[in-house]
Amino acid sequence: MAQVAHPLDPLTPAQITGARELLTELGRFDDATRIAYLGLVEPGKEELAAFRPGPAGSGPVDRRLRVLLHDAGGGPARDLVLSLTRRSIDRERTLDPATDGQLPVLAEEFELVEEVLRKDERWLAGLAARGLDPANVRVAPLSAGCYPEDYPEEAGRRVLRGLGFVQRHPRDHAWAHPVDGLVGFVDVRERSVLRVIDLGPESAAVPGGDSGNFDDPAVAGEPRSDTRPLHITQPEGPTFTLEGTLLRWENWSLRIGFDLREGLTLHQLAYRDRDQGGRERPVLHRASIAEMVVPYADPSPVRSWQNYFDIGEYLIGRCANALRLGCDCLGEITYLDAVLCDERGEPMTLRNAVCLHEEDAGVLWKHSDLWTGSAETRRQRRMVISFFATIGNYDYGFYWYLYRDGTVECEVKATGVVFTSAYPPAGSSAAHTSQIAPGLGAPYHQHLFCARLDMAVDGPVNRVEEVDVVRLPPGPENPRGNAFGYRRTPLLIESEAQRDADASVDRSWHIVNPGVRNAVGEPVGYALMPTGRPVLLAHPSSSIAARAAFATRHLWVTAADPEERYPAGDFVNQHPGGAGLPAYAAADRPLDGASLTVWHTFGLTHAPRPEDWPVMLVDRTGFTLRPFGFFDRNPTLDIGPEATGGPGGAHCHGS
Repeated sequence: MAQVAHPLDPLTPAQITGARELLTELGRFDDATRIAYLGLVEPGKEELAAFRPGPAGSGPVDRRLRVLLHDAGGGPARDLVLSLTRRSIDRERTLDPATDGQLPVLAEEFELVEEVLRKDERWLAGLAARGLDPANVRVAPLSAGCYPEDYPEEAGRRVLRGLGFVQRHPRDHAWAHPVDGLVGFVDVRERSVLRVIDLGPESAAVPGGDSGNFDDPAVAGEPRSDTRPLHITQPEGPTFTLEGTLLRWENWSLRIGFDLREGLTLHQLAYRDRDQGGRERPVLHRASIAEMVVPYADPSPVRSWQNYFDIGEYLIGRCANALRLGCDCLGEITYLDAVLCDERGEPMTLRNAVCLHEEDAGVLWKHSDLWTGSAETRRQRRMVISFFATIGNYDYGFYWYLYRDGTVECEVKATGVVFTSAYPPAGSSAAHTSQIAPGLGAPYHQHLFCARLDMAVDGPVNRVEEVDVVRLPPGPENPRGNAFGYRRTPLLIESEAQRDADASVDRSWHIVNPGVRNAVGEPVGYALMPTGRPVLLAHPSSSIAARAAFATRHLWVTAADPEERYPAGDFVNQHPGGAGLPAYAAADRPLDGASLTVWHTFGLTHAPRPEDWPVMLVDRTGFTLRPFGFFDRNPTLDIGPEATGGPGGAHCHGS
């Protein structure tokens, strides 16, 4: 059951079932137990580097899992590491809600909030005062955050908050009709309502004039008739190959993983350098989007607590979509299923969770030479590895791109439906909210993501340098004042490696290997190119700033530690703050010539617009890892001209 060909092979249904059976055998699982998370404990860099498959290789792999157990009967939560191979518990800890917060929100708790509120007299009175039938009010189950001074009754309790939306018929998108000025606080374990805040029906009318039913032809109008089909074909098949989860494309190789919490994970990214005899040169040991937070700007009493950690609180991998050909992915597509564990310990297979395809990406390089008369063009391609997830009203697409020249890019696409309010919002001014339709508002908010990048640039020992462009003052060495240069500042300890992007000096961060030199004698490296949009805009004294401290900086660098996986800490739900990156970096470990983890915060600040209603147009954010001195020359000179598909398969330079 625990045998695998490679330590990073994904969990099988049999292994998940075996884990539940072992937990039962060891007295850790019964009818009241819920598995809030179950995932692979990945071996460290050294162990993976030493692994050799086959009979004469490294021997059997110790299959270890991390399991978070919730007791629906009222007992404490547990965090344990389980070995399937040795059939034993390696580590176990009982969690304290006061310091650890709560385990992630359970899927079975989503409907519970509406069910409990529908029996509460205060909630029902609020709906009655607004002339609303409770049967037509959908309640969004929302993570509570941590506000012990404002809501002391929540201490030690497992809480979700509920905001209402009117659904007029089964196909009606209720986001168009928010019930503003009313919120319920629900203890989901005790199935009780702790508090209802009701500002009264006079505070805000329920918007009703504009339909949110974008899938209704009466709303969308007649489909366009002037669009012709677009066919993307590869008659000879794709360039990439897939052996299990080992992907090879052009000079790239990597392993693909999928986690209940993080979703898509990439492992052991390496580039085969033909100028070095085909040597596989490592670039990244592991890459993922390890956390995200969506903080809202409305300070009204019913909304000022709104902020969601969609990865740490809701488990974005669990929320992944089953992708559809021609809709989510276009071209010659290969899909990967994801095998996950549900809350009862049963395996569940998510079909088509990950999409793999290659696509044209424009011109790679081009030159028409004045003196020789030569004219050459080469086209860029990229390998696309992606998945989509829906968390409540928003849909997020996560795309990792590998390029022919060694570039790695991450792009996140945000779409779906904006979280709505009345306009102006109850108890607040319109200064924090857009009007997206008559009487319908959408509070300002941010979508902030944190990439966890375990670097391995040509080996495990790396260094990070901050690189800024610098204007040089006029003087004897710069008589005309036109000179500029670059300043490189090494980030030597963790307290120095908490940095902000600065577009005014074209700031980038170079991850270099000081022990490997390129043809011009410089350390080989990759440059992290940030987009430099705002980090967390909430005040430093706010609860969300303490809980999402990772989002207060664009860059953190820490000494690599496989136990330090999440930028906001292991347990985000109702955590008081200070966990994750601030705690990791407090050790102030040396970074020069060490195994490093680079954490990069990037994202969107969203002032919704009418064009985002009734469904939001995709907004994009991301970052790029670009080779900078990693190669001795342009690594794509061996790429020939592309066939155009014209008569005889003519090449572009002869068309």
